[in-house]
Amino acid sequence: MRHNHLINAKQLSRGDIESVLDRAAEIEADPQTAFGTHSNTILGLLFFEPSTRTKMSFDAAMKRLGGSTIDMGSTESSSVKKGESLADTVRVIEGYADALVLRHPSEGAAKLASEFVDVPVINAGDGAGQHPTQTLLDLYTIRENAGLDDLTIGIAGDLKYGRTVHSLAHALTNFDVEQHFISPESLRLPRSVRYDLRESGAVVHEHTDLETILETLDVLYVTRIQRERFPDENEYQQVAGEYQIDATLLDSVNEDLAVMHPLPRVDEITPDVDQTDHATYFQQAHNGVPVRMALLDQML
Repeated sequence: MRHNHLINAKQLSRGDIESVLDRAAEIEADPQTAFGTHSNTILGLLFFEPSTRTKMSFDAAMKRLGGSTIDMGSTESSSVKKGESLADTVRVIEGYADALVLRHPSEGAAKLASEFVDVPVINAGDGAGQHPTQTLLDLYTIRENAGLDDLTIGIAGDLKYGRTVHSLAHALTNFDVEQHFISPESLRLPRSVRYDLRESGAVVHEHTDLETILETLDVLYVTRIQRERFPDENEYQQVAGEYQIDATLLDSVNEDLAVMHPLPRVDEITPDVDQTDHATYFQQAHNGVPVRMALLDQML
């Protein structure tokens, strides 16, 4: 990796991405190649928002590399409750750990934190901003199922507040991929993201109707409507349940279509899809460990 910190998917070149994914494939094929390689490393976990997959997979990844983790715990049980600033928190924990993984509800928090410390900071999600390590495991999953070139990918759901969407869309501009974005009008990609994608040479196809393009897709990336990001509950209620993927809807799609989801899901993918060959979201979640092992291995 060419970077001291991983804050934004726009940092990542195709070479960066392929280097991490290739190392992840090596680790997955033979975990012994990575076990114990970072036995003296301590990873600090600073999660100011709830997390299951990201937090636990970073924990597992560091431990499988032979290192250990220290966990700030919930904000309610830390000095954040007493009013400690983010800058002070990361400067303190920098003295305890060799790298920091930060999730925070404020967009830009990871970049801010990186300006106060000398150890690597990895952005594990900053509000509605970015989630670059999720993108790496998403790309790994896509590559396992369909390759990473000559693809048509649909990204559906909450495109306004969805940080996984913003990161993935940027990273996909490194590959020969046609991207289609499906959302209610009120949850379109932010203008700044659309501008950046076009500046990178991407053609942005936007839709409100999923079924009109579903049969053309190689990958369907579904996201949750993120209730916690909405400033107004009424605005959320107007779009809740807008898209629902069930097994019947998938009857006429490309037989190799991979249905992905960063999880957690609510009602946007029904349980009957789990039994189809299209469901790849649990595989996607499991890929978090080898991919984050590869990333930590290269950054540290």
